[in-house]
Amino acid sequence: MPPHVFADRPAAQPPEPGSVDALISQTRRLLGDVDAVRREATSDDGDPERRWQRALYELAVHQLTDLDKHLAQLRDGLPRPTVDSLVPEARGATPAEPQEDSLLSRVGSAEWNLLTDEASWSGELYEILGRRQDAPPLTLDELPSVVHADDQAMLTRMVTDCLIEGKPIDGEFRVLRPDGTARTVHMMGEPVLDANGSTASMWAVLRDVSELRRTQRTVRETHDTLQRRRHIEQIEQTEHRLATELQEAVLPPWGGSLRFSQGAPQDLDLAARHLPSSANELVGGDWYDALELPDGQTLLSVGGLAGHGVTLTSGMAMLLGALRGMAVTGTPPDQLMGWLNRLTDSATQPTLGSAVCCRYDSRSRTLSWAQAGHPAPLLFRDGVGRALTPPEGVLLGATPGATYGQAEESLRAGDLLLLHTDGLVPHLTGAAAANRLLDLAPRLAGAATAQDCVRTVFEEFGAHERADDACVLVARIGS
Repeated sequence: MPPHVFADRPAAQPPEPGSVDALISQTRRLLGDVDAVRREATSDDGDPERRWQRALYELAVHQLTDLDKHLAQLRDGLPRPTVDSLVPEARGATPAEPQEDSLLSRVGSAEWNLLTDEASWSGELYEILGRRQDAPPLTLDELPSVVHADDQAMLTRMVTDCLIEGKPIDGEFRVLRPDGTARTVHMMGEPVLDANGSTASMWAVLRDVSELRRTQRTVRETHDTLQRRRHIEQIEQTEHRLATELQEAVLPPWGGSLRFSQGAPQDLDLAARHLPSSANELVGGDWYDALELPDGQTLLSVGGLAGHGVTLTSGMAMLLGALRGMAVTGTPPDQLMGWLNRLTDSATQPTLGSAVCCRYDSRSRTLSWAQAGHPAPLLFRDGVGRALTPPEGVLLGATPGATYGQAEESLRAGDLLLLHTDGLVPHLTGAAAANRLLDLAPRLAGAATAQDCVRTVFEEFGAHERADDACVLVARIGS
């Protein structure tokens, strides 16, 4: 079918064959380069960014392949249709099937004569719409019947604008084939004017762009997935930073001996350390604390809340602040645990926690302590270690109104008290973890300071991977 133009529009001059050949050569070189890079990036390993990159490569290859075929068609020229190809039933001929996935199999043409109400279709258009080659071509009034219901109004508007206002057609719509499949078609066309300037017919070229739109949709979807993942990562990084800063702000800043106020008894050498999880993105709710109380006694505590993240860290900060506030009033450890249990149970986001709380009286060298489902303190004396016998106590937040027992232990000069949270000994909990710590008794006995003791514990367990963070606090009784 010869191309049609408006009566007042000059026909474009065809390009020189040599210039088109040069464009074809450049396109094919670029296609080969892009395809080679795409093949090197075939594995996505479930990574959204790699899937997005691969989708872009495939889209680029798809478009370059189409460009190569377009240029080849431009160079060779479109054969003039014959009666056999346009109206196969006129001569009983069956057009040859176009090659699968070739450019021509996805580009068809049509003309609708407004004076005779006749339509002429190319064989490729029959293929695109999935219609039998011996079926009559659809008129403009019948064409919407094969178009998706949501796109029929758009097609009608384009055809009306073309026939009445002389506007070129350039739009896409979905067609429903007889086999139930849907295809996306890009239609471009113009009205053909007679000598009087009236519209005599309309011609159009229809291209099946289903695969192109599919690859473009894949690019958009993988891009959106990548953007969502990056947004989530940014949120997680922000939460991690906030949780880390909050944890660092709450835990005591001292790394060596606790500095008592002037005139306070210098009978306690303290050191502590926080060991983070091997997974850097996990910030837990473990704490250690040591506080000089108004009555001259010292508060020692370690504990932790179950879970990770800024919510748990803020909960830990609230709990530790409450513990300090109640301890300065002279509240004994067993009552402290009861109140902490009530706070944990009534929190906006209730969780479970464990803790051990001790009050040390340096004048009598007496340790009073209570625990809530937490590992008991370890006492090292004369090169031998043992776990203190725990009083009754359930996890914080587990039982509303729970009561807690309290125990006392007499300490001696040179004794070493070690408090820790679960996770200090990697892959071990309970009695097994306590026994591994008790095995350090000979080495701890030779340590000169509490800081040396913490360093010994860290050298033994700090380099191992751990699923959760942990804390250790060492108190050495002076002479």
